[in-house]
Amino acid sequence: MKKKGMGKRAVRPEDEAKTFGEGLNFAAAEAYRLLRTNLLFALPYGALPEGENCRVVGVTSSLSGEGKSTTSLNLGYMLAGSGRKVLLVEADMRLPTISKRLGLDCKTGLSNLLAGLCGEQGVLQLSTIQENLWVMGAGETPPNPSELLGSDRMKAVLKSISPNFDFIILDLPPVNEVADALVASRLTHGIIMVVRKDYATRSSVEEAMRQLKHVNAKVLGFVMTHSEGQGGKYKSGYTGEYGYAGAKKGSLK
Repeated sequence: MKKKGMGKRAVRPEDEAKTFGEGLNFAAAEAYRLLRTNLLFALPYGALPEGENCRVVGVTSSLSGEGKSTTSLNLGYMLAGSGRKVLLVEADMRLPTISKRLGLDCKTGLSNLLAGLCGEQGVLQLSTIQENLWVMGAGETPPNPSELLGSDRMKAVLKSISPNFDFIILDLPPVNEVADALVASRLTHGIIMVVRKDYATRSSVEEAMRQLKHVNAKVLGFVMTHSEGQGGKYKSGYTGEYGYAGAKKGSLK
């Protein structure tokens, strides 16, 4: 088992481009389409509270480096590609990566909005990879991300922008490292847990699940990343409550 942070290397731009959007190989693209389909079944419109049409989904992991931001980005891409209007929120204000990967200006974003330094329209940017995919960058790194994500202001922002979208995806920090995902989970309709094969441990995943259960978060399912499959070295899968996609029982050590 690899320890967290081991084996990290600088990613070449040409390799980075293969991890999202049109750069995905066939196997990875199909896996994300399956994730999209299962999410639609997990959160049908009839499952939402009366009067709500926008589904707010959080994406997190137990540890950093498991691929939660890549999963958030590709899930948003696939949902937008199916004709749904999607907002991808860079809610990991400590280590944001999505805006940079998409080549967007991330100087003003969620943190500035929550601090009352700008309006909603000033932080919404249309992505360059899908016409229905909008992005709200993290903005400047605040001293209190958890407090901002758990604030009444965050709840008000989501309520205000929800009528304009079919899905809002929150890319959240890892559960076991900071409290951000836990406090933000109460504002979502469900959480997707990303688990990296041969990287996350059984104890790290169990600890993350314990914490999510403690705050009554609804975990919709799991995505396994870096699982070898036909057609490419990177594959994502999705399951509900029955286990980890792409892995046999007991494969987490």
